[in-house]
Amino acid sequence: MSEFVFLYSTFPDEASARRVAEALVTARFAACVNIHALTSVYEWQGKLESGAEFAAFIKTRRALVERATAAARALHPYTVPCFLVLPIEGGNDDYLAWARAQTAPA
Repeated sequence: MSEFVFLYSTFPDEASARRVAEALVTARFAACVNIHALTSVYEWQGKLESGAEFAAFIKTRRALVERATAAARALHPYTVPCFLVLPIEGGNDDYLAWARAQTAPA
């Protein structure tokens, strides 16, 4: 298993995504968070929904996923937030060294 993962989550607006991103980076649970605008289509409570959302790709260590998820969940506005762990299979050594230095020891 790789040391680093993306913790993926979606938010209803950029402000809430940014609030979570800043909290995770400040707490050193994430090295960096990329926020992207997108459109989601899903079923919620028996009704087809579609709308704008903001996806956060949270770059963190696998060992920090539980702590990062708990911190993000406490700030997340959704009743049922999405938190998916996506593997990072590798990367350039200098970037991974920087990411390691930016995150709390496991």
